[in-house]
Amino acid sequence: MLRTPSTKCLLLLAMLSVLTACASVPPAARNPLADWQPSPNRNERGAQLIVLHQTEMESAAAALLTLQTRNSGGPVSSHYLIGDDGHLYQLVADSERAWHAGAARWGGISDLNSASIGIELDNDGAEPFSEAQIATLLVLLEDITHRFDIPRHLIIGHGDVAPPRKNDPSVRFPWQRLAEAGFGLWPRESLAPAPAGFDPWAALRLIGYDLRDRPAAVRAFHRHYRGNEDDQWQAGDEELLYDLQQQLIEAPPVP
Repeated sequence: MLRTPSTKCLLLLAMLSVLTACASVPPAARNPLADWQPSPNRNERGAQLIVLHQTEMESAAAALLTLQTRNSGGPVSSHYLIGDDGHLYQLVADSERAWHAGAARWGGISDLNSASIGIELDNDGAEPFSEAQIATLLVLLEDITHRFDIPRHLIIGHGDVAPPRKNDPSVRFPWQRLAEAGFGLWPRESLAPAPAGFDPWAALRLIGYDLRDRPAAVRAFHRHYRGNEDDQWQAGDEELLYDLQQQLIEAPPVP
């Protein structure tokens, strides 16, 4: 039968809990100005979205070397790299901060490195993305979104979060293929006309785009959703944006 623990046992258990908590947190994470009195009521910070990149290098081996050392702009990394052959590499733990997004914004998030999982795709920027690579990506997206409870529409490109300076993945990336598997935001087949007074800029901001450089934001939107890089509004953009806006409004709240 179960017995109520004695006061002595409870004290020992409390001491063990504190010691365990101390051991599980590295000293570097503790503030030396404060008296360390750890609580077990915590967990690791999780990612809120996933950012896709392309390496724009000649091979996965070359990309691995850069991601493990530095490039011309300094050290850079990602959580994952997927080779053209579909081989999956992990370089940074999911719970840790990889240096992949740089100066970027999405919605109300300005520190994308802290809030996202970065996935590099072995692609030179001019070639199609291979079937093996996309198959691996879909498996990985299923895994990450499930483990971190990331909303499945929050799969975006580096060019989406940094429009003035990045354009990856390229217009060749199969966003619609991802959407058919349940990942990313994508317009529905039947688009309703936008209502009178519809503001495409407000819709673009609602989706998540940073509007400080408006031509760059439109260019990024077109790259993702229309397969071109025009920085001016095109016929059909309002209907498309209205549909994406409605999908976000109808979606369950982000946890």
